[in-house]
Amino acid sequence: MSAPIHTSANPPDGAVELGAEDLPAFCPNKSMTLWNEHPRVYLDVTKTGSASCPYCGTQYRLKPGTVVHGH
Repeated sequence: MSAPIHTSANPPDGAVELGAEDLPAFCPNKSMTLWNEHPRVYLDVTKTGSASCPYCGTQYRLKPGTVVHGH
């Protein structure tokens, strides 16, 4: 059995890393399967750099070096 491959989209701690192009952050995200979806909730990762979904607990965080531009 091979070890899991860790990329920025699949870091070892299981958090979902987001770039500025992925904002606004929401859960469930596009990679989640249909059977485990819950109501969409928007997450504010811009203030602290991370947030967790109140429904499923999925952790989201900004990629290192991400610059968030306001409107």
